Amino acid sequence: MAEFKLEQHPQGLRFECTGCGECCRSRGRKSYVYTALDERRRLAKHLAMRTSSFTRKYCEKTHDFYHLKDPSSDCLFLDGARCTVYEARPSQCRTFPFWSENLGPKGWTAEVRKDCEGLGRGRRHSPDEIVVRLIEDQAREQME
Repeated sequence: MAEFKLEQHPQGLRFECTGCGECCRSRGRKSYVYTALDERRRLAKHLAMRTSSFTRKYCEKTHDFYHLKDPSSDCLFLDGARCTVYEARPSQCRTFPFWSENLGPKGWTAEVRKDCEGLGRGRRHSPDEIVVRLIEDQAREQME
């Protein structure tokens, strides 16, 4: 995990989701959305399914970890720009864009700026809030 230094962003970083759905698009590259058992349970409940049925229908297992099927295409729960499972979405989705690879010494990296119009908008997230998100992201990275 890239190191986030509180002193690099003493005022925090601005972000507000605009609902554009760009974070859910693959843009021609593999985009694995990993799902731990508790996340699959939450998604299954949201869809009124059994967890085993949800896993068979929507997930694949790669290197002992489950992820949503077809990482080469847009998220299968994306309908236009709308997430159809937003309330139950996996932690990986909940923590975006506060992933270690998206943060540089001067703020957001150029690549994530290109894909997310909500950067620099909305409320300022404090350094402490960002660290909490990064800890959640680190748990996601350990699954990869």
